[in-house]
Amino acid sequence: MNTNRRSFLKTGATAALGLSGLTVISPSVLGKSMGYVAPSDKVNLACIGIGNRGAEIIRELHKTGLCNVVALCDVDMGAKQTQDIIKMFPEAKHFQDFRKMFEQFGKNFDAVSVATPDFSHFPCTMLALSEGKHVYVEKPMARTFQEVDLMMAAAKKYPKLATQMGNQGHSEGNYFQFKTWKEAGVIKDVTAMTAHMNSRRRWHDWDPKISSYPAAEPIPSTLDWDVWTAQARPHEFNKDYHNGQWRCWYDFGMGALGDWGAHIMDTAHEFLDLGLPYEVNPTKLTGHNPFFFPMSTTLEFKFPERGAMPPMVITWQDGMDNIPAVPEGYGVSELDPNIPPPSTGQMQPAKLNPGKIIYSKDLIFKGGSHGSTLSIIGGDKAKEWESKLPEVPASPSNHFANFLKACKGEEQARSRFEIAGPLSQVFCLGVMAQWSGEKVEFDRETRKITNNPMLNQILAGMPPRKGWEEYYTV
Repeated sequence: MNTNRRSFLKTGATAALGLSGLTVISPSVLGKSMGYVAPSDKVNLACIGIGNRGAEIIRELHKTGLCNVVALCDVDMGAKQTQDIIKMFPEAKHFQDFRKMFEQFGKNFDAVSVATPDFSHFPCTMLALSEGKHVYVEKPMARTFQEVDLMMAAAKKYPKLATQMGNQGHSEGNYFQFKTWKEAGVIKDVTAMTAHMNSRRRWHDWDPKISSYPAAEPIPSTLDWDVWTAQARPHEFNKDYHNGQWRCWYDFGMGALGDWGAHIMDTAHEFLDLGLPYEVNPTKLTGHNPFFFPMSTTLEFKFPERGAMPPMVITWQDGMDNIPAVPEGYGVSELDPNIPPPSTGQMQPAKLNPGKIIYSKDLIFKGGSHGSTLSIIGGDKAKEWESKLPEVPASPSNHFANFLKACKGEEQARSRFEIAGPLSQVFCLGVMAQWSGEKVEFDRETRKITNNPMLNQILAGMPPRKGWEEYYTV
């Protein structure tokens, strides 16, 4: 009787719901509609590079609620900067060599985040794509023009895999505003842009009269220096190559341009269809040397006409004594909460914050970095346009959620390699001009440097370190 009663209550309740036009909803479906995602529906994520900036990226990806962090990989799993993340994900498997992680644990994850030094983005990404994994990689995509080419080719070969470069402002206000204003004709006939980052950098206290690389030091007992070096030119360990210091050196990093250019130049590059420049002219290189980046740099990137759009020049300026001139009516450059401070300190409130000034035929715009939105310079012009500006849609997802949703086929990644690759190659050409101290003339059709055979050979690709050649095949 008890069994029959329970059966009756179950079927009776179901029938009553059916008669009233209601539907029985399972708890998992109900939870999903309220923002909950079951662990089985999440992207299983392996993280390569988990200290410092890598830790921040992992936290942001995890915060979306769309991924399970199942593996952690770093060349120094015993370092202070990796310990907090290791404690945060006690169930995750640990690896010190990303190659062993793929070999031993590859079947257990769907995607990877790559937050290693600029130069080692390349082998991690190439292996991930060849193994069928989605890839989120920090900016810039790679250190050399050739490596970016290969990464784009690999992404094209595996079109079902999501790729995303980590310029997170590309999913925030500036992205959607620039796109909307360009489509509405507010931004048109752009002829010039100043892009600038004038805060202190790690190398600003170094001696630019350097004549050799720093002397070898004992390798920390927890660090695998051989894996850290990856495909790059070998160097003996020194603390000034490690923990972010790598950004200072031409052999490992991309300087201020590679670090901040992707947060400042990205929307103009994409929505003004700039592609690659035909010329990069270094007009200021204070403290130039062949080892690390100048104290101050000014580069002119020249782009040709694109359809109905006129030729355009982007002037990049970095260095604390290299503040760009601003147009009349610019106003005050206030601290913008959307712009994170550089890793070496605070912004300079009395000077310009990282950002851009865009010059078009009729209007001048000013904007910051990352997700900071544009405003029209000049009180009368701004007032004239106030009622005519189109409504800008809100972002449907931040950069990290956008990537994970792209892995699941729910969105298209906004900074996928076909978008981020040419932008990264703009920086590669700029760094070649910084390193050589000479103008770079680039043929956009043949994709060759025409005025300097040595630079063209470097552009085509120098031999990788022995044992790392396999990553240079798509």
